[in-house]
Amino acid sequence: MTETRALFAKHSLRCTQQRMAVFESLLESKSHPTAEELFRLVKPKTEKLSLATVYNALEALCHAGLVQRLPMSNGCCRYDAETAMHLHVRFPETAEIEDVPEHLSRRIMEQLPEGLLREIGGALGVQIDGFCIQLLATRTTQRT
Repeated sequence: MTETRALFAKHSLRCTQQRMAVFESLLESKSHPTAEELFRLVKPKTEKLSLATVYNALEALCHAGLVQRLPMSNGCCRYDAETAMHLHVRFPETAEIEDVPEHLSRRIMEQLPEGLLREIGGALGVQIDGFCIQLLATRTTQRT
């Protein structure tokens, strides 16, 4: 809790009980929950929490760079408190998202040619600061 308060202060983010509960629950979650899922998770242990408060907290956390929004093809968003660049696998049938194991994620990211990223930036007149990669998958077998 003290770490969360310090992190919020560092990002000039007002520290409310509800905002802290949303953020800490998201930190503990590996499922990349939607706002509604997060609301159901946080509500039993947080007074005066509404779904609107969860959406407002997520918006503030995203704006501060502490959480990333993961838009889905069905129009809803999932949220991730891991903001370092990493890859996700998305399952369109269930709208679930999972993190690619870090060592494999790193291997893919290291293979992206820096020259090509600069060329894309030049063609668009922008500076590429990062990237977001989602792999689309269908579950076929158990994990290895």
